[in-house]
Amino acid sequence: MNDALTKIKHELGTDAVILNSKQIKTGGLFGLFKKTQIEVIAALDEHPISEVKAKQQAEVTVTKKEQPIFNTDVLSSDEQVLEEIKQLRRLVSSKTFQGNNSFSHPFDVLFHYLVEQGVHSSIAEEIVTKVEEDNSGKLNEQQLFEKADSFLTDRIDSFVADVSNTNKKILQFVGPTGVGKTTTIAKVAAKMMLEHKKQIAFITTDTYRIAAIEQLKTYAKILDVPLEVVYSNDDYEAALEKFSQYDHIFVDTAGRNYLETNYVHELKHMIQLAKGDSITFLVLSLTAKTSDNDVIYHIFKDVGIEHVILTKADETTTYGTILNLCLGEGANVAYIANGQDVPDDVVEGSPEYITNLILSRYRHA
Repeated sequence: MNDALTKIKHELGTDAVILNSKQIKTGGLFGLFKKTQIEVIAALDEHPISEVKAKQQAEVTVTKKEQPIFNTDVLSSDEQVLEEIKQLRRLVSSKTFQGNNSFSHPFDVLFHYLVEQGVHSSIAEEIVTKVEEDNSGKLNEQQLFEKADSFLTDRIDSFVADVSNTNKKILQFVGPTGVGKTTTIAKVAAKMMLEHKKQIAFITTDTYRIAAIEQLKTYAKILDVPLEVVYSNDDYEAALEKFSQYDHIFVDTAGRNYLETNYVHELKHMIQLAKGDSITFLVLSLTAKTSDNDVIYHIFKDVGIEHVILTKADETTTYGTILNLCLGEGANVAYIANGQDVPDDVVEGSPEYITNLILSRYRHA
């Protein structure tokens, strides 16, 4: 750390501020003999914080020596210094992501935060522009948070789907592999059984993975509901007829590579067999890359989906995909899954819940 501070002082001068430091591993052979190093990020404020116009950022990596990780001589507990560091980090970040936008402070911080959450820059710019237009007076960050919270809640309201009391008989779930589709089906089914006293049956067309069949069989046994495994469209139609007296039939489709054209074509044909008395849900994971979710949505949109269910909300801290789907694609969010417990860890996608997810870290940014 002392070597890092020396280099920072040499390159940026004595006014440099330490923004972050962490240990990293480099080099080595077959995962062995890696060197422990210290990575330090520092920035230089060329003007007073109230007039920040330009900054430099430097990363310095040095080999760790036999010294404490933190040098207590250079640390300060003074609250004013810590607040200045916090503000500087925000300003450096906001300028990095702001691009050609010219939002005034603190609107620039909100813009950066949304982009960092994975919101497409065009959507983030639209949101911040609207909030800025509606609030021309000077706002502190807490007031801006409250305004953004109110705006997003109102904006998302029309993209939330309440399907808990749907009169559609067939609920079909589609999506790529690894998003937790089967567990989500069990959660929604159990929720409808317990809260709305519905009679439920299961159908699975996922015959490509034995584990998927066994998982749904386990849920069917726990919930005490019938299950049919189908291998063809004829089997599927027969199973639908068999369960025609039930309130809802939950259909678990095969989770395969969504880039396979044949798979998507077969899926589209199967879904059309139940058209008119069905709802089709696309299940996506919030831990997936935003760009991947964009592609998946467009591919499955052609299949004929009505609503989106988002999973693994508890395994990430970035929720921009929700805004991209709602405001960018016009998708309706039905449920958000936030854990492994059945049926507790699934909630209906209310505007307040979604807004809270997206802005939850803004208070601490």
